[in-house]
Amino acid sequence: MARSDPILELRGVDVAHGQTQVLRDLTLVVGKGEIVTLIGANGAGKSTLLMAIFGQPRPLRGSVLFAGEEITHLPTHRIARLGLAQVPEGRRIFPGMTVLENLVMGSLAPEVDQGVMARVHALFPILKERLTQRAGTLSGGEQQMLAIGRAMMSKPRLLMLDEPSLGLAPLMIRRIFQALREIVDEGTTLFLVEQNANQALRLADRGYVLVNGRIVMEGSGAGLLADPEVRRAYLGGH
Repeated sequence: MARSDPILELRGVDVAHGQTQVLRDLTLVVGKGEIVTLIGANGAGKSTLLMAIFGQPRPLRGSVLFAGEEITHLPTHRIARLGLAQVPEGRRIFPGMTVLENLVMGSLAPEVDQGVMARVHALFPILKERLTQRAGTLSGGEQQMLAIGRAMMSKPRLLMLDEPSLGLAPLMIRRIFQALREIVDEGTTLFLVEQNANQALRLADRGYVLVNGRIVMEGSGAGLLADPEVRRAYLGGH
């Protein structure tokens, strides 16, 4: 169970793509102030779960609640304004725009909060150095930093990330995960979808294992990291 009051709850959620059911009777909880990770193989339904929280696609059955409020049928823009932000797989920055323009796009307010901008610069100093540079010319790791910084510009209560380590060198992965820890330490809750189970479970307070659209295991990050079945399936252990 979550160690604190839930900020995100999925209750018996089913999701389909066309005629294909992807998620089945999925139930999970993210508590306020937690880092919760969802691990699973490619095709397990991890990205679909994150998209369904934002209503794209909408669940066939079940409920999604944010801070106790039912959001299952709300429009995506209203869900975002409640305090959810997502860093999608593949970053999806605007390559032709500058770093600064990308960050400004993340703000939901008419005026950019300069305090939030300063915090993003503190998290990722390289972005401050490259504000006028076109985002498409950044390295993959720098683009991931920009995607996270853009999401943080909306001052989210819950930040959801889809495969933030994908395609990055080990040193850059460590920097990204260090920044994620700092984000949580400052009060933002984190829900992390990752194929890099080792890094994700080391960071997480709790974790869930998704197999073929179903949650098959849950526990503390440390507990799952030490579990022989998890180690065999996702960590290459014995």
